[in-house]
Amino acid sequence: MSSSDLRTQFIRFSVQAGILRFGEFRTKAGRMSPYFFNAGLFNDGALLGQVAEFYAQTLLAAEREGRIAFDMLFGPAYKGITLASATAVALARLGRNVPFAFNRKEAKDHGEGGTLIGAPLSGRVVIIDDVISAGTSVRESVELIQAHGASPSAVMIALDRQERAGDADHVGELSASQEVARLYGMPVLAIASLDDLLAYLSAADASDAPHRERVAAYRTRYGEA
Repeated sequence: MSSSDLRTQFIRFSVQAGILRFGEFRTKAGRMSPYFFNAGLFNDGALLGQVAEFYAQTLLAAEREGRIAFDMLFGPAYKGITLASATAVALARLGRNVPFAFNRKEAKDHGEGGTLIGAPLSGRVVIIDDVISAGTSVRESVELIQAHGASPSAVMIALDRQERAGDADHVGELSASQEVARLYGMPVLAIASLDDLLAYLSAADASDAPHRERVAAYRTRYGEA
């Protein structure tokens, strides 16, 4: 399957599953967005298995194309925990068995202790999460990975909104993904992006196509260069 087909299938899957919805949604920045992606709704075995397959195939395609190299996965608490775990299972099914780890928000002072659970962090580590907003989770993950002597090699998310930082009235120069790439010198991979959503809406059936104009206007106002 080509990368383009994979991205289109993911957008279609997200819309049909109700993960990606159209309407009016206020973002944390106070902007009124015509669409909303809620990865928290990957909340049953079938949906989680499908999204993990998309993560795994996107990672393997990026590796084949020489865009990344990785030895293990890391899932930041909380959504990243499930996503990294499920992606590791999907990768193993595709013949690429890699270890994974995740963190807890509060350090545990009994049992195995500490904040890290799973395989020891080592080698080149891909951070698996749902989206990037302010980049705080990425910074914390990078610091944790480096503190254990490993190297963060990429961030992998489900949907890149390609939206510049700021609030409803002030728009920054870089998107969250661009800022992460600039700060940490590593790529941000996404199963699909806002551009892919617009391409889907351009070819969608009548029930979805009317949303394209509003999504395109939002992209024009707030989208990355």
